[in-house]
Amino acid sequence: QVQVVESGGGLVQAGGSLRLSCTTSGLTFGDLNMGWFRQAPGKEREGVSCIRWSGVTRYYADSVKGRFTISRDNAKNTLYLQMNSLKSEDTAMYYCAAGCSITSMTSSDIARLRYWGQGTQVTVSS
Repeated sequence: QVQVVESGGGLVQAGGSLRLSCTTSGLTFGDLNMGWFRQAPGKEREGVSCIRWSGVTRYYADSVKGRFTISRDNAKNTLYLQMNSLKSEDTAMYYCAAGCSITSMTSSDIARLRYWGQGTQVTVSS
């Protein structure tokens, strides 16, 4: 049985910060790449960031590079996303999932992923 639970979302003013967490169970967490994804109303789900199982290598979408930081604690089976300098364009439901690639996060890549959480809403006011 696999469980994936995102938390930490909320309402924040532009320029503010949030830290998202993704706790998992039933996964070989330390053996899997983990990623953050988001979906805004009327838009496709997009990849935000991915981190290798070891935590050594990371991928960031250009839209968040320099503002967001992905990290993980394999001992706690937990994934994090530190979001700074938030913009209204960051408003979306944020999800985490296992199996992302640190070289590609296209819609086709995303469609192959399993074991999504319910998401946590991030709303950035202008």
